[in-house]
Amino acid sequence: MGLELVIFIIAILVGILLYWRESNGNGAYRFLNKMVNSKELQMSEDNPKGFVYQQAFLPRLVFVFALVLFVAVVLEFLTPIAVFSSYNGISAFASFAVGMLIGTYLATFVIKSTKVIDEQSETLGDYVENTIEKGKEVFEDLKNSDNKAVEEAKEEIKNEPETDKKSARERLKDKGLM
Repeated sequence: MGLELVIFIIAILVGILLYWRESNGNGAYRFLNKMVNSKELQMSEDNPKGFVYQQAFLPRLVFVFALVLFVAVVLEFLTPIAVFSSYNGISAFASFAVGMLIGTYLATFVIKSTKVIDEQSETLGDYVENTIEKGKEVFEDLKNSDNKAVEEAKEEIKNEPETDKKSARERLKDKGLM
């Protein structure tokens, strides 16, 4: 089980590497496209599609399993490693194929999220800057409204009529409580 886990993790890394490499250039796919298709059916020059890059699930699955099968057959006949003669070899083959497929989808997620973050970084900076400016304006408004309220209260105190200047004791005596 430990060896299969190591093979699976290596396969994920190989899938990420394959996807990243194909996202930078699709020369092999373009060459195969020119060899197989007629002029009318060949892909356009600005089409970035590759074997796994920007492919749907089924073509990607077929390519990954065909690639892993080709490598397994080469290993079977050219080296003393027996891939298809035991359960462990077939299990390692399946782990490598599935891990490589998962690695391509993981790389898709990472590359797309990186592009989105790069595109949105300027707008996110603008949002943060606008929020800070609005916060400063609100703070200034609160500061000024507090000053206005204090000034209004002072004006009310100054404008109060000075009707009763008796002490508290005298007021109580006037009411008959003392």
